[in-house]
Amino acid sequence: MNNWDERLKPDAGVSRRTLLKTAAGAGALALASSSGIYGAVAQASQPKKGGHFKIGIGAGATSDSLDPGSFANQFIELYGKTIHGYLTSIDADGKLNGELAESWDVSKDAKTYTFKLRSGVEFHNGKTLSAEDVVASINHHRGADSKSGAKTIVDPIDDVRADGKGTVVFTLKSGYADFPYLLEDFHLAIVPAKDGKADLSGVGAGGYAVVKIDFGVKGSGKRFANYWKTDAAWFDSFEALAIQDVTARTNALTTGQIHAMDRTDLKTVHLLERNRNLEILSIAGTQFYCTPTDCAVAPLSNPDVRLALKYAIDRQQLLDTLLHGHGKLGNDHPIGTTNRFYAKDLEQRQFDPDKARFHLKKAGLSELNIDLSAADAAFAGAVDTAEIYQQNAAKASINIKVVREPNDSYWDSVWLKKPFYMSYWLGRPTADWMFSQGYAADAAWNQGHWKNARFNELLLAARSELDDAKRLTMYTEMQSIVRDDGGEVIPVFANNVSALSRKIGHNKIASNWDLDGFRCIERWWFAEA
Repeated sequence: MNNWDERLKPDAGVSRRTLLKTAAGAGALALASSSGIYGAVAQASQPKKGGHFKIGIGAGATSDSLDPGSFANQFIELYGKTIHGYLTSIDADGKLNGELAESWDVSKDAKTYTFKLRSGVEFHNGKTLSAEDVVASINHHRGADSKSGAKTIVDPIDDVRADGKGTVVFTLKSGYADFPYLLEDFHLAIVPAKDGKADLSGVGAGGYAVVKIDFGVKGSGKRFANYWKTDAAWFDSFEALAIQDVTARTNALTTGQIHAMDRTDLKTVHLLERNRNLEILSIAGTQFYCTPTDCAVAPLSNPDVRLALKYAIDRQQLLDTLLHGHGKLGNDHPIGTTNRFYAKDLEQRQFDPDKARFHLKKAGLSELNIDLSAADAAFAGAVDTAEIYQQNAAKASINIKVVREPNDSYWDSVWLKKPFYMSYWLGRPTADWMFSQGYAADAAWNQGHWKNARFNELLLAARSELDDAKRLTMYTEMQSIVRDDGGEVIPVFANNVSALSRKIGHNKIASNWDLDGFRCIERWWFAEA
């Protein structure tokens, strides 16, 4: 899914894709390094201003909007990170830094956070950043009537208030060791306050101001002259184009119509590697491919049927043939190996048709006939994945019918609506964040409509626990619960693989989100004319 990662649906009421800096003993979050960069990198050049940058994105929907709470696919998430500022940010080394928040302090019980805002920050409309802007921006996602994809992210907040012109105080319902990381989420853009409410017109405090956006097609922007960062926003202007067909994206790149593209087709990436004018970036991060199983619909409501489906997919085959080695095996839970709370001793699930049939029999079934909805809008190669799954599952008396769905309406008509379909997650930087947004009983993006009382009990307990050893024990149990009872088949974690012209310069690539943490437009530059 995304973060990354694609879906604000009025009838569902929510969209999809949607640390302690000063507290002693909390520890740093281990994020993936930007390894796997192919070829000589243009990063040797010095950043310089100038030029019009064009990037092709394999996502975008006509239902997108400039309301940050609705950001639900990679296109609008990238656009939002480009035009907006956020209280915190994560750098290429996985370190959490202040952005619009210059610094922060935290109480000993991790329930009260006091953020000091950076002075001299200006919005695109000329307004100076104030504490009231932050309060209005955060409150936009809170409340019983909120339809924001960040509603569960801000749920731990009991109160947020301005304390003087440049200070914001967050009071949480309970201790939350990872809270400052949440404020980096792409939904939580800081926008101007207007009559006490968040201004959702697209005015931001980022490096680029909106010029024009045609939802589902393209969006453009120009450098904001008064941007507070002096070492960012090198391009004069940019265009982000929604090009969902991977062949069309690739052709646009190789013919020079765009300078970069995301979600490279791994079946043909070896051909791009031969092109001396292009650079391939393969970045290990938190992204994973998955197949949600609707736990509210029979027979998927039976845990043994879900286990049968989990044993009926050949993960190694997908890693070898679909990802061509650009990733890692998944174990039916969403916490990757780079996370400090990864359950490394949890047995890796393997393809086992006999065990799949065993669990079908426990569910009272001799075979299973099921439709699997798929479109490459889910991720590049999603249809191929569905067909491989179909072939694997047939060996376990599971008859999968692959239903080809339209790309342009996939996130409107399939996601969260069909009982069995292809999807993906961009992943999240912390275990609590990932579990809270996608697996909690009331999570807006709980794709499997899954509920487990023990899991939800542990989720609350681990969030407020400051002892990392105890947190590891709890998160390990939670991963085991999701693995064996949860409503998603998670066969592989996929590297973020993108391609760009060698005319583009960059430094080390961040891995917290795709495309340099969704900051490529402000971080990259033209290395040559």
